[in-house]
Amino acid sequence: MVPLAPVWGGMCAFPDFTDAQARHWWSRQYEYLLDLGIAGFWHDMNEPGVFTLWGDSTLPAYSTQHSMEGRGGDHLEAHNVYGLLQAQAAYEALCEYQPEKRPFIVSRSGWAGLQRYAWTCTGDIETSWAGLQQTVPTLLNLGLSGIPYSGPDIGGFKGNPSAELYVRWFQMASFLPFFRTHSSNNAKPRTPWGFGESTLSIVSKYLRLRYQLIPYFYTLAWQATQTGYPPIRPLFWADLEDTRLWNIEDAFLLGEALLVCPIVQEGKRERNIILPKGTWYDFWNDTSLAGGQEVTINAPLETIPLFVKAGSILPLEVENKLILHVYPPLEATSGTEIYSDAGDGYGDWRLDKFYLEWDEKNLKLTYKQQGNYPFTYERIQLHLHRFELHKAIVDGKQVKCEENCLEVEEFQEVLFEGKLISEYE
Repeated sequence: MVPLAPVWGGMCAFPDFTDAQARHWWSRQYEYLLDLGIAGFWHDMNEPGVFTLWGDSTLPAYSTQHSMEGRGGDHLEAHNVYGLLQAQAAYEALCEYQPEKRPFIVSRSGWAGLQRYAWTCTGDIETSWAGLQQTVPTLLNLGLSGIPYSGPDIGGFKGNPSAELYVRWFQMASFLPFFRTHSSNNAKPRTPWGFGESTLSIVSKYLRLRYQLIPYFYTLAWQATQTGYPPIRPLFWADLEDTRLWNIEDAFLLGEALLVCPIVQEGKRERNIILPKGTWYDFWNDTSLAGGQEVTINAPLETIPLFVKAGSILPLEVENKLILHVYPPLEATSGTEIYSDAGDGYGDWRLDKFYLEWDEKNLKLTYKQQGNYPFTYERIQLHLHRFELHKAIVDGKQVKCEENCLEVEEFQEVLFEGKLISEYE
């Protein structure tokens, strides 16, 4: 007997996803929606969540019976895997109906292994500074638990954020895998322009930056499929031996290159952060700071503290131009890779690899490619940071440089003659 319970849509039936036949029936429901052109699906209320007057907001633990693949059991046992099995049924259906496309599913709930089938979100988090503070540790723990793709409702789900809270939440979320504004149906509209011109100008800046960072985000997503490394990482990922980093829950690494330090307290216009080992450059002004120390960083409302690790090559896309922001290594070598493909499906792919080498006289950038997917950018712009550039030689030919920048087509090697500006401020 299928249990019934009230949710947003009224009285609803809850299929038993621990039953293979029920999963098969559920998978058939996607065909019509795909024919209408719907490209992705969001599974909501699938804890499962129901409206109750008292007790747990889910199905009764003992009286709700489940198949459990034929052996029988109650909801106390089935509760955690309910959302996972729903996502599995959806994933298999989308693979069958549209084998040439990648299934896109967001599931509010799941269990260990959910990352095989769906993204997730942090749920109906409250609109408050406490809700913002809880977001970073939630995402870090999800990533360390094998679920790399997640994010919050910007501004929180329940309630109406102040302009300041909305800005700080938007700034942080711009560097998370799952990025969306969303709220309950009884909250005020959550559009950026609804908070006034000053707020709109700030969030527009970060929205543009996020789109520019798509090559970096896309590469991190691909790397997660290859290594299991989450895009969002705790600071101790960069230095396990520094025990001071173990309990930091209000900052995170985005890949290996970026250190994001959100402002999560009302009225704050500065914050402290312990930098992991190495050298870190302020993304906004190129100030260099030595790692391993605690520093105080200014953070006016329009700015989220953001740092780039020395040795990084940070890819940005602007008007079909690939801009490589080069932050020279202070010693030895470093490198990065950029993954690209058609954006959907399972066809050709491409991996562009860049290597930096510094010998105290010259900075050498080497470029190698793998894969058959065509290079889609019109030009490559190289932008050097903390480097006094005297001359640039591309594949043996000197090229024109302006303000530490040069534009090239695909190349094999660029030699930068000059010197590092490595003094710490």
